[in-house]
Amino acid sequence: MGAVGLNFGSPTSGQGFDVTSTVNQIVTNLQSVEKPWKDQLTALQSKDTALSSLGTLLSTLTSDLQALTDFNGTMAYKTGSSSNTDVLHLSSASANAVAGTHTVIVQNLAQVSTAATDPIRATDVLAGGITFKIGNGEWKTVNVGDASTEATIAGLSAAINNANLGVTASVLTNADGTARLSLVSKTDGSAGQITIANSANNPTSPTNLSDKTTASQSANLGLAVIQGGIDATMKVDGVTVTSASNTVANAIPGVTFQLLSTGISDTNSTPPSIQVVIDNDISSIETAVSKFVSDYNAAIKAINTQEGKDSLGKPEPLFGTGVAAQIQEGLLTAIGRSFGSNTINSLIALGIKASAAADGTVTLDADKLTSALNGSFDQVVSLFQDSDSFGSAFMTTLDGLGTNSASGGAIALALKENSSQESTLNANVDRQEAVIAAQKTRLTNELNLANQILQAIPQQIEQVNEMYSAITGYNRNQNG
Repeated sequence: MGAVGLNFGSPTSGQGFDVTSTVNQIVTNLQSVEKPWKDQLTALQSKDTALSSLGTLLSTLTSDLQALTDFNGTMAYKTGSSSNTDVLHLSSASANAVAGTHTVIVQNLAQVSTAATDPIRATDVLAGGITFKIGNGEWKTVNVGDASTEATIAGLSAAINNANLGVTASVLTNADGTARLSLVSKTDGSAGQITIANSANNPTSPTNLSDKTTASQSANLGLAVIQGGIDATMKVDGVTVTSASNTVANAIPGVTFQLLSTGISDTNSTPPSIQVVIDNDISSIETAVSKFVSDYNAAIKAINTQEGKDSLGKPEPLFGTGVAAQIQEGLLTAIGRSFGSNTINSLIALGIKASAAADGTVTLDADKLTSALNGSFDQVVSLFQDSDSFGSAFMTTLDGLGTNSASGGAIALALKENSSQESTLNANVDRQEAVIAAQKTRLTNELNLANQILQAIPQQIEQVNEMYSAITGYNRNQNG
């Protein structure tokens, strides 16, 4: 601790000294005790930053591996194609789809049932009501001209929609200004067939719609079914399959496709056979493997960096630490292991091998990977997803090295140990700061008092001189 001196010039000058500056010098000396603690804190915090950065890289690598080991992940992705997209368009192929080729013949498309009236004037006043049913459902009746329904074709349309009866009603306007009531079933296919009630099929409550403005208008305004509800029919691999919708999701497991046409121009033609090919999504798997390799190399390079010095020649935060060596050894051992007797029993069989730099990084032979996926796809899946193979073993390694505190990850344990040391050092600093604060207050008070005394000395000397002159009659200023 350095010495602190008081510089106040002549004791009788009355100038005193700078209390604040003096106290600050003393405090600075007292704070020098904290420097070793703060230096240790800085070093520990640098280690924390480096460890957290490595932890992030290992977490990224874990996510990459999970995409390949997940049973419903990248390995399960499928692609699909149609030999005639004018007839059948493949919408999606899920993880449940099985790779293979299917033959589809579209015999007819699904239709939604519709009904409509003859054209009438939009302003005509209507009477009566409409009764209909959807499929095998109950008869439903909507009347016009009551307290809640405007007695026009627009009012009838609104009343039907408000009643939510399984159809969508709308008013279609013709070029000449006349209008039609249109009904479209909300249920696809034959199950959504609209039936208009009449005296034959529903004698107790037939449709009795009339136009009061134009009395000559046809019975029930000509309301009739325009298009029947029809299910789509197709043969899938020789088996007849029906669908209420032209969007078909139940014919080939995991595959959804859209029927667009039968592919024939007249009824005498034979519908063509469409080839639907479901295949493994090799491209997505290659991308996932490439990302895994890239992120593995990023982790290795980051660890290698910690073995050297920074641009100022100072050792990196984890230089010479056991945790850095543990992570490096763990990754290098895990990446090169072989499993089982399959042809594809290691990453080397996928074209992943040590790089020429001999620094722990690896390279990927994309052509070899493609060949392995096309020729031995099931073995590649086994390598990543079997319980005692590369995927599970490497995942265990990552859990043991990373920030997973539940599994006792090396980084998690190192961060915990650092945190404990940091708590102790911060407590030391806090205690020393409390001592310094108390001493600063005491010193400030004592030095302020001393300063007041020094500043009062000239006045006290003057008072002594005056008393001396009064007693002796001697005046220093007059007699020199």
